[in-house]
Parts: sequence; C-alpha cells; structure tokens
Amino acid sequence: MTDPSTSGRAAPALGIAAGVRRGDPSAAAVVQRHLEAIDEHDGVLHAFLTVLHDSALAEAAEIDRRVAAGEAAGALAGVPVAVKDNLCTRGVPTTCSSRILEGWRPPYDATVVEKLRAAGAVVVGKTNLDEFAMGSSTENSAFGPTRNPHDPERVPGGSSGGSAAAVAAGLVPMALGSDTGGSIRQPAALCGVVGMKPTYGTVSRYGLVAFASSLDQVGPITRSVLDAAALFDVIAGDDPRDSTCLERPSPRCAERCDQGVDGLRVGVLAELLDGVDPAVGARVRQAAEVLAAAGAHVEERSVPELRLGLPAYYLVAPAEASSNLARYDGVRYGLRVEADTAEAMNSATRAAGFGPEVKRRIMLGTYALSAGYYDAYYGQAQKVRTLIIDALAAAYQHADVLLGATTPTTAFALGAKVDDPWAMYLSDVCTVPSNLAGHPAISVPFGTDDGLLPVGVQVLAPALGEAVLFRAAAALEDAAPALSAPRVLAR
Repeated sequence: MTDPSTSGRAAPALGIAAGVRRGDPSAAAVVQRHLEAIDEHDGVLHAFLTVLHDSALAEAAEIDRRVAAGEAAGALAGVPVAVKDNLCTRGVPTTCSSRILEGWRPPYDATVVEKLRAAGAVVVGKTNLDEFAMGSSTENSAFGPTRNPHDPERVPGGSSGGSAAAVAAGLVPMALGSDTGGSIRQPAALCGVVGMKPTYGTVSRYGLVAFASSLDQVGPITRSVLDAAALFDVIAGDDPRDSTCLERPSPRCAERCDQGVDGLRVGVLAELLDGVDPAVGARVRQAAEVLAAAGAHVEERSVPELRLGLPAYYLVAPAEASSNLARYDGVRYGLRVEADTAEAMNSATRAAGFGPEVKRRIMLGTYALSAGYYDAYYGQAQKVRTLIIDALAAAYQHADVLLGATTPTTAFALGAKVDDPWAMYLSDVCTVPSNLAGHPAISVPFGTDDGLLPVGVQVLAPALGEAVLFRAAAALEDAAPALSAPRVLAR
C-alpha cells in the first residue's frame, strides 16, 4: 500500500508527520513553533478563541515518547490542528462564539477530536466562527470578527473563518470546520486554502453542536489537497454514537490523489457561473481547460433546479435551527439571567445570550414550522430539496464530477454586508446545493482576482464520490496559478 506522505505531492502536514515519526524534528519542537506563531500573529487575525499551550505541549511530549519507544505514533504524528469552536472538547470551553454558552466546558470530546488524537495530531486551540455557525463572514461572533490573512481589512468568510484564516496564515497546517451551507468551502475560497465537505453521514456529528441536523457535516481545511484527503481519511468512518453515520469503513482517499483525471467526465455547471464576478468566472473556465488538458472530457451542463437551492436552504436550515436551539433555556447550559418566573428567565437569557443573526434565523424557522404554515414553507422547501437531489442524480448520469465557482466574489470588506442579510446570504448560493443533496464538494484555490485576492474553484461529486472528488481536486491543484503570499504569514 502506497504511503501518501512519500508520493511527492505537496502535503505540509503529512511532511511534518513523517519527520516526527523519524524523530526529526520532535513533536514538541513542531508544536512549540506553531504556538509561538499563534502568539505572534493572532492578535491581528483573531482566528483563535482558545489556545491550549499546556495540553498541546503535553500531547506532543507523549508523541515523542512513543517515537523514542518505537511505538506507532499515528498518521498525523505531531501535526498541530485547530478545531472549530462548535466541536466539543472535554474540559475546554466550547462557545460556538455565543454568550449563551458562557462558561460551558463539555464533559466529553467530539468523535472527530478523538480520532485526531488517536492519529497522533495535537489540538492546539479552538477557532472563531459565526455564532452557532450562522453566517458567511465570521463577523457574527460574540467575541469579535476574524480577519483575512490576505487583507486584514477583509472578511475570511464563514462560518469556519477562524479555521480557514489560521491555516492560510500558517498558524496551523490543518484544521477542522463544519459545513451546513458552505461554511468550510466558502472561507477556504476566500482565504486561499483547500476546504472539503464530505458526504452526509461519512463523518460523525457526535459532539458537533447542532445548527441544522440534516445539513451539518464536519470536514478538513488544509493547505494542500493531499493533506485534506489524509485528514478526511482520519475523521471518516462509522460511529455508533451518531445514528446518521453510514456503516462503512474509513475511506483511503489520500491514495487516490495521484491517479489523474484521464477519461474523467467533467460537467461545468452554468448555474454556478451565473452572476459571479467576472474574475471568478474566468478562473472557473480556466480550471475547466486545465482538466481538459489533463485528459478529462469537459462539457457544459445545466441543472436549473440549483437556482432554487438558496431559498430552500434558508427555510430548511432556520427551521432546524429553531428546533435545535430551543435547548438553550438558561437551565441546562451556560448563561442564565435570573428573573421572577421560569418563562421570564428563559426569555431574558435568550435575549441576552443570542446575537442578532441567530435571533433572526430562530424567528424565521419558528414561523416556517408554525401551525398553518408548515406545509407552505418547510414542507415545500423539502420538496424542492428532493427536486435538487433528483436533478443532480440525473446530471451525474453524464458526468463523474461537476465544476463551478465556490463563491460569487472574492473576500469583501469587513462590515460591507452586515446590514444587508440577503446580500450576505447570497455568498452561499454556489455551495448550498451540495448540502441539500448531502453530496461531497471541495474548494481548491485557483489563482487570484485583479486585486490579488484568492479565488476558489469548486468540484462537486455524487454521494460517496470522495475518491473521484480528490482526484479532480489534485489535478486542479497541480496546474493552479500561484497565489500571492498572505500579508499575515507565519514563517
């Protein structure tokens, strides 16, 4: 079996792990170097909410002990990893960037965090996000916005903006995010890194604080496609604690990245080019040419039903959020604002604890689920969701993967869209179809716009199509135009 770390393909994280397993450098030295980079640069970026100096160095020392004793150290031995702060970490604050979880320390780890540690990775901190993962710019955090390493006056995208910014700036070589409507892929595109949403059910959601349960999925953010595939291989697989998890073994996608795209059928989606900035559209068309030159059969495809994705998503997701966030009542978790009655306490706690965007989506979702409106709104949106699933299934009869923009624009200025929710929601127009269908998708950095801001190209695949997804992504990465180095970069 081929060792992905020896393939010759760029893989910063796998390179670190290979060195640590040889004992040069030590895990302790690697982790110390990254902690120093966080301390030096995160004052500008605000990518992290919590940095775990002591526990990270202790975990690194244990990895070095295993290496010295000749014991297995794991596929990600000594690799520093950041974790989005909506993933539970035992004894460590998990805030979801919300005041309502103030002071809450989970008594358990999320399954993906357990799998990281079992593979030898070292969790160095928890990253900032839009509150409860609701947003596209990481400006909705109760603890302040994260900034884009390529231009600190611009957003990093969201909701996994902290994870994407940390990877782009070199503060960590890889991170975990969550993707409900594009929250891994969109910030990856804006920050110039790789971000991948797996097939729904291939990665356990146990320990992921729920936003919209039928859409949420955990996935990797990295600086290379091979590292993303390797991280996906580590976190994927069955989990009896998550009833939505598929009963299948962990895939071995990292081994497929060198297989090329000769003979692969690629459909360029017209709907994922409509209305995007000209510079973004030009990069997508250039990416299609790259795949054709590598031997793929490329042709235009149209799936008109995708235009219904955004309105359907913004009924389904808020409805499920309304149900999931009802548990934050001032009794069981975090913040409690005292009042004369239980009802008044519930109301006062939620008013003080939830931010404006979360309140907006709770109200939208509650209305869509209310008596007399359920069938007209939530029920109708689920029917549209089925139309999108069927339409994509038909498209995949003629294509192995589909290609389009990840997001309509490059990174926009901080504050530019905070007062215009619909403009902000349009940032997700290219990504929500994969969430509604439950399919995998990946954003690969592919050059820049005229302002030298990163552009992301998105590859979509059918359910359980991760292997072919990574093949196409690796081919794009091989021929991608160079990115400018981020202004904020740990060296």
